[in-house]
Amino acid sequence: MSDFDYDLFVIGGGSGGVRAARVAAGEYGAKVALAEEDRYGGTCVIRGCVPKKLMVFASGYAELVNEAQCFGWDIKPGTFDWHAFKTRLNTELDRLEGVYRKLLANSDVDTYDQRATIKDAHTVQLANGETRTAKHILLATGGRPVRPDVPNAQLGIVSDDIFHLESLPKSILIVGGGYIGCEFACILNGLGVEVTMYNRAAQILRGFDDEARGLIAESMTNAGVDIHCGTSIVEMALESEHEAGTMPSNSDAAMGATAEQSNELNNCDARAGTQGPIWVKASNGAEKVFDMVLFATGRAPNTDGMGLEEVGVSLGRRQEVEVDEYSQSGVPSIYAIGDVTDRVNLTPVAIREGMAFVQTVFGGNPTPVDHDLIPSAVFTQPEFGTVGLTEEQAAEQEPVEIYSASFRPMQTAFAEKNKRVMMKLIVSKETRVVLGCHIVAPNAGELIQLVGIAVKAGLTKEQFDATCAVHPTMSEELVTMRSPTRTA
Repeated sequence: MSDFDYDLFVIGGGSGGVRAARVAAGEYGAKVALAEEDRYGGTCVIRGCVPKKLMVFASGYAELVNEAQCFGWDIKPGTFDWHAFKTRLNTELDRLEGVYRKLLANSDVDTYDQRATIKDAHTVQLANGETRTAKHILLATGGRPVRPDVPNAQLGIVSDDIFHLESLPKSILIVGGGYIGCEFACILNGLGVEVTMYNRAAQILRGFDDEARGLIAESMTNAGVDIHCGTSIVEMALESEHEAGTMPSNSDAAMGATAEQSNELNNCDARAGTQGPIWVKASNGAEKVFDMVLFATGRAPNTDGMGLEEVGVSLGRRQEVEVDEYSQSGVPSIYAIGDVTDRVNLTPVAIREGMAFVQTVFGGNPTPVDHDLIPSAVFTQPEFGTVGLTEEQAAEQEPVEIYSASFRPMQTAFAEKNKRVMMKLIVSKETRVVLGCHIVAPNAGELIQLVGIAVKAGLTKEQFDATCAVHPTMSEELVTMRSPTRTA
């Protein structure tokens, strides 16, 4: 008989945690429990990928009406009903959460709808005061959006809050030009909101391919997003308090707030948009009033108050759980997967990490996690799909050839829209292997999934060229670019 209540206790009911729990129980017969303090499905299903992508779809229809008219359709623009959309959105999220719960139940996983923390290497402390023991503990607690240290930052919302708005603002300032900020800028702009973006860096989408970043920034600007690079917030307050000169001088959100105050700030429920317009002063000296401010300034691993360091689990600079290639922490019985490890923060990666963990611990097959050549997409408008090295990364590594084509695709050219797409391959001069691919185009996420197979397989430029083009398509450029645009 086991000395523990469970073979595995998973903390976190997101995609990675749920997959690990149900596979360990359903396929390997382990006795498994899972605790989740919020909704099952985690960031992706409840407050990330899924609702965001549905908003992307919703935001694209206004423009389709105009294009359809150019193709002979006698249809008129309508109005967007946020309440109707949000009602359907919540119904869908409820359905998906139910699916996750059912998957766990069908695998005989015990579930605890409450917060769980680590008491010792084999003991989990539940919020109700009870404890459970397990031979193995898996941390899959994910991450959370954070607010910057600026006065009155609690007046702004974060990405989690977007899906709970009672109504859309007329104007919004998005602070941060990463993929989350850019995605919501495009979404809200498409839904009729006046969008301004402040980005500290010289260009949006830091870390991605420079040529692609430039085209996306140009497309966003042409669509009406007011982008200010090299700019950040230095001060903000309710417009009424600013005009009355009654701005708080000692806010918990002010610069120099204690760690405890900062944690409280980052976990607070956003009420922006309910108190009135927000006055903002920018680093360039400009002052402006917005209906709402959205902070898209980064995310942090959910390790606060988990008791990890007390039991010997090492945390990194950003408070992420430090793990080895098998997702094992410094405490042999405690593993971690997903965003809480801050390796590659993508849902499919968390799922693969969960599967590798189960194979290692319960399958008797030590399986390191493969984080190489992971395709991903940014759901801007147009979308951005990417896999492998950027031009800049590749050039630092070895001599490369760049094959790049930017053009107006047939559909938008016919509608007399000045929208451009980009297809780009990074090729090693020595081996001819395609080191990276970057696509800026409608449905680039769908395209990069397929190209990702070829890049992961290590195919050469000549093997791309040997593939017959599908005509007329945008993606045929990937196999018809014969001469390099430049070398690096």
